[in-house]
Amino acid sequence: MHRASAFRRYLLPGFVFQSVVIAGGYGTGRELVEFFLSEGPLGGLLAMGVATLVWSAVCMASFEFARLYRAFDYRHFFRELLGSAWWLFELSYLALLAIVLAVIAAASGSILEETFGLDYWVGVISVMVAVGALVFGGSEVIERFLAGWSLLLYALYIVFFVWAFRAFGADIATGLTSEPAGTGWAWAGLRYAGYNLAVIPAVLMTIRAHEDRTDTLVAGALAGPIAMIPGLLFYMAMLGEYPAILDRPVPANHMLEVLGSRGFQIAFQVVLFGTLIETGTGLIHAVNERIAGTVEERSGHLARWVRPAVAVGFLVAGAFVAQFGLIDLIAKGYGTITLAVIAVYVVPVLTLGVWKIRTHSAAAVTVAARPDS
Repeated sequence: MHRASAFRRYLLPGFVFQSVVIAGGYGTGRELVEFFLSEGPLGGLLAMGVATLVWSAVCMASFEFARLYRAFDYRHFFRELLGSAWWLFELSYLALLAIVLAVIAAASGSILEETFGLDYWVGVISVMVAVGALVFGGSEVIERFLAGWSLLLYALYIVFFVWAFRAFGADIATGLTSEPAGTGWAWAGLRYAGYNLAVIPAVLMTIRAHEDRTDTLVAGALAGPIAMIPGLLFYMAMLGEYPAILDRPVPANHMLEVLGSRGFQIAFQVVLFGTLIETGTGLIHAVNERIAGTVEERSGHLARWVRPAVAVGFLVAGAFVAQFGLIDLIAKGYGTITLAVIAVYVVPVLTLGVWKIRTHSAAAVTVAARPDS
C-alpha cells in the first residue's frame, strides 16, 4: 500500500483545523478582541500561547485516539470516549454550530454589502450555495479546498502584517508595552481554545491516512501553531489601533480602511469570504459524516442529495440566529458553550482518552507478544 505524503500526514490536519477555526476564531477580528485584547496587548499574547499549547495537546490526543479506534466521525469518536454519554458532546457541537454559522451568515452578508455594495442577503445566499456545492463534492474535494485556501490565506495575512507594520510599526510597539498583562490571560486562553476545539470532528477525516503514532503526534503538535499563526499576525497588526479597535464590531474592516488600499481591501475580503465557506463546510461536513455513519450501521447508504440539503438547512438556521447581532453572539454565546466543550471534550480526552490510548496500546503489545498456540 502506498504511504501518504509527508504533507498529508503531518501538515494537512493542521491546515484543515486552521481552515475550520478561522471564521469562528479570528476571521472578523472580533474574537481576538473579546478573548485576547481584553486582557491587554501583552496579556493577549500570553493567552494566545496558552491556547496554542492546549490546541496542540488536545489534537495530539484526539488524533491518536481516532487512529486507534478508527473513529473518524464524532458519534463514533465520543461513543468510544464517553460511552453512553456521547450525546453530551453532540448537544454542545450543535449549539456551537448554530452560533458559528450565524457569525458566518452575518459576516458574509456584511462583506459583500460593504465591499461591493451588494444586498446583505446576496452574501448569505452565496455562502449557502458554495457550502452546499462543496459538501456535495465529498471529503476529498473538501480537503483539497480547505488546504489550498488555507495556504492562500497564509500568504495574504503575511502581506497584511508586513503592510500594517510598515504603516504604523511604532504604534504597534507602543501598544504592546502600553500596559501590563491582565490577571485573567490564562483563563482567557483556555476559554478561547475550548470553544474552538469543538471543530475537531471536522478534522478527523484527515486522520484516515495516518499509519502510526508518529503520524498523529507530529500532526497534532503542529496543528496548534499552524492554526494560530494567522491569528497572531492579525493580532499584532491590530495593536497599531489599540485601544480604539476595542469598540469596532468588525475590526478586520476597520484595519483595511486604515491601510487605505481599495485593491487590497477587495482581495482580503474575497479571501475572508472564502474562509467563511471553509468553516461552514468543515463544520457541516462533520454532521454529515455522523449521519452517514449512523445510516451505514443500519446497512443503508446516505443519498448524495442529503448532504447539501443538511448544509442549506443549517445555514438557514444560522442566518436566523444572526439577527441577534455579531458582538452579542461572540461575547455571550461562545462563553456558555466554551464551558460545555471543556467539560465534555477537553478534560475527558486529556484524561480518560489518554488512559484509553495507553491501555489500548498495552493490550496490543500483550497480544503481539503471545506465542502462537
